[in-house]
Amino acid sequence: MTRDPSAAIRINAEDIRRRKGGVPIVCLTAYTYPVARLLDPHVDLLLVGDSVAMVLHGHATTLGASLDMMIAHGQAVMRGSAKACVVVDMPAGSYEASPAQAVTAARRIVEETGCQAVKLEGGVDMAVQIAAIVAAGIPVMGHIGLQPQSVEKEGGYRIKGRTEENIAALFRDAEAVEKAGAFSVVIEGTVEAVAAKLSHHIPIPTIGIGASADCDGQILVIDDMVGLTVDRVPKFVKEYADLRSVVADAAARYAAEVRSRAFPGSDHVFTTAPGKDEI
Repeated sequence: MTRDPSAAIRINAEDIRRRKGGVPIVCLTAYTYPVARLLDPHVDLLLVGDSVAMVLHGHATTLGASLDMMIAHGQAVMRGSAKACVVVDMPAGSYEASPAQAVTAARRIVEETGCQAVKLEGGVDMAVQIAAIVAAGIPVMGHIGLQPQSVEKEGGYRIKGRTEENIAALFRDAEAVEKAGAFSVVIEGTVEAVAAKLSHHIPIPTIGIGASADCDGQILVIDDMVGLTVDRVPKFVKEYADLRSVVADAAARYAAEVRSRAFPGSDHVFTTAPGKDEI
């Protein structure tokens, strides 16, 4: 089936910003063309997350993502979607050094993928970069709380919001991201009550992941959500399907039929009988 992108009006960053306090914003990650096609009718926002380094490329952390990797997957998701706002993660090392570096990388992502926005991790420490990218005309989604790109520096995945000092830092980060011009912010791995207060505190939409139902939207990694993750599934994930079993069962049945020569059967081979010359 041929897609007609003109048939849908794509959601943009400003549309997402206006959803603050309204109907919750539905977000999922996507990394490929076929998955983007399947998700697009159901979501408001597709995030091409740097989690792709772990989910599809087998890296231990998101630090395995590169700018080229993010652009390639961003292009695939844009080809597969027509309605959702597509946001592409800026990978570690592409924006931290300076505002100029951040703008250059963000501009390349947007120009080469056509996505609606970029996302980067950090609060107070990245406010200058966020402001510079926004000033360049590129919408930015922030990301505070647990920041996967900092996992090695922090010695693991640490839940945020368990001390008064950390709570105060989270509020400073949220305020800094909003004041820098971000249109929304992901809150990850944060104590529920703290995430709820953060969501009510700032005037831009909050997108929760391991946070609170009071956030303005929710996001999950698609492979986690459909039960395709083969390693440990985070506590905050709800699996809505069990594709691990589906895929494993299909592979087992295929293997058995190949070994018994039951596949391919007569319906799956070509003969000399007249017919279409197409696969």
